[in-house]
Amino acid sequence: MKILVTGGAGFIASHVVDAYVKGGHRVVVVDNLSTGFKKNVNPKATFYKADIRDAEKIETIFKKEKPQVVNHHAAIAEVVKSLRDPMPTFDVNITGTAHLLLSSGRHKVKRFIFASTGGAIYGEPKTIPADESTEPVPLSPYGLSKHVGELMIRFYAKAYGFDYLIFRYPNVYGPRQNPRGEAGVVAIFGGLMKSGTRPTIFGDGTKARDYTYVADIARANLLALKRGKNETINLGWGKKVSDRQIFNTIAKCAHFKKKPVYAPYRKGEVYQIAITNAKAKKILGWQPKVKFEEGVRMTFATL
Repeated sequence: MKILVTGGAGFIASHVVDAYVKGGHRVVVVDNLSTGFKKNVNPKATFYKADIRDAEKIETIFKKEKPQVVNHHAAIAEVVKSLRDPMPTFDVNITGTAHLLLSSGRHKVKRFIFASTGGAIYGEPKTIPADESTEPVPLSPYGLSKHVGELMIRFYAKAYGFDYLIFRYPNVYGPRQNPRGEAGVVAIFGGLMKSGTRPTIFGDGTKARDYTYVADIARANLLALKRGKNETINLGWGKKVSDRQIFNTIAKCAHFKKKPVYAPYRKGEVYQIAITNAKAKKILGWQPKVKFEEGVRMTFATL
């Protein structure tokens, strides 16, 4: 089938594109290259340099390519940046998503797959790991923008009659993650340690997230082409990994002997979160395979 992937030059979505191409699908990539890299785009995919905020350009691409499936990853995915200046995040993540949904409806797309967030949408849940019934209480404009995106998808899927799958991602890590971005602590810490620089831990090291290797996430997106209908699904391990554990694991790979730098917590960041995978296992037949230590080793080898 023909699949349009937004953000396909970026970290996660480029791995999703690779999985789709390997599965024998025709893939169209749309990316404005603001954070993605052309070198990440699979050579067998058709590439358009375009911004999802450009409704006219998006409509032209849909009209020409006629995708059956849209896989939407393009986003500004930086919590601190969204707190400092929320409007670009709202513009890309909400307005851009609306353009894609309207074009999907007009051109009879059969399925819309959306990369949402399980790390930022639940806020500080009382029960960890959080399941999909946990009320979204985002602490940042980024988390809020993803929640609004989910609501729009449910609305337009019903209005236009296409199916959807919403994936709430944990913290995803792996090859191609930008070590110079705000998000992506594994790549950031690994890059710094490789250059002999002490990484900064914001807080006391007990802040924790659920970390899942990018190949496992790509596999879920491949399964999503045929399984599940109108569902919201977490894709986590259901396990917390602290900042201190991350530092120690990467330091072991890098033979890094220095201590981290500690700085104050950053406003808007969730203190601790992990998300379940029981629903993913039931509906998709998916659960993560790559354990954290193994994933860190493979990631560090590519930095």
